[in-house]
Amino acid sequence: MIARRALLAAVVIVVLALIGPWLPAYPLTVLTQALIVAILAMSLDVLLGYTGLSSLGHAAYFGVGAYVVAIMTTEHQMGLLACLAAGVALATVTAAVFGLFAIRATGTYFLMITLALGMVIWGLAYRWVSLTKGDNGIAGIPRPTLFGLELGGPVPFYYFCLVCAALAWALMGLLVISPFGLGLRGIRGSEGRMQALGYNVWLHKYTAFVLSGVFGGFSGTLWAYYNGFVSPNDVQLVTSVETLLMVALGGSGTLIGPALGAGVIVFLKNFVSVYTKRWLLILGGVYIGVILFAPSGIVGALRGRRR
Repeated sequence: MIARRALLAAVVIVVLALIGPWLPAYPLTVLTQALIVAILAMSLDVLLGYTGLSSLGHAAYFGVGAYVVAIMTTEHQMGLLACLAAGVALATVTAAVFGLFAIRATGTYFLMITLALGMVIWGLAYRWVSLTKGDNGIAGIPRPTLFGLELGGPVPFYYFCLVCAALAWALMGLLVISPFGLGLRGIRGSEGRMQALGYNVWLHKYTAFVLSGVFGGFSGTLWAYYNGFVSPNDVQLVTSVETLLMVALGGSGTLIGPALGAGVIVFLKNFVSVYTKRWLLILGGVYIGVILFAPSGIVGALRGRRR
């Protein structure tokens, strides 16, 4: 089963690599955006789909990573690797601190605490004008250079993001099939039984929370380079809610499902919105249809049909 899923993912990556040079600039840019957002959705799935913890503050780590890149490139002219390392490191620290407060709660209380913690980051981004430029945001973020290779063009940057997304998927895939990942699934099923078996449930949940923030921050660093602009809109509640929709739409507990959900939502935002200003109604209709006819998401429905 694992080998078959890995083979399918490898085929998808090869197809994405082959079609890159043949796509027009705009579809290629949208596909690049989908790859970056897919990392964010998969990172939330580690927390939601495998640990059973719904978070409304995931945009915080995404925004921390993005702001670190924005500040380091525009004010200090730092290179790609330094910005990636700093962005992921600060997002990890943020998740580690937030996790100390959030993991103590469960259910709706956990959801509300993560919402409050996420709004703390939004408040800092909005009010710390001397550092974040407030509501004006930070513009003029240049595309990076990697080992002398310019990533400014749509095609090179697309391949860079494709490699990053494949690497993130592989690392998260190894995580969820490891003994630690199996422990997370057990916790999602029954915390009491896992405690009775001698597992440190709190530590497992806390580690999953931090690792989820690591990959969320990684996607944020890529987003800053992609968009060339970072503002408080990137850390607001809407971003966290959209990420939750991606996971639910594609199918939680699958990794590939959230990536697929990210692609669907990015497509609706960028293509359907061209023809109608009410694309959010269409997105809502799609989501309601999936909940009614495929409660386990698109990937879950496909697996059920195959069985």
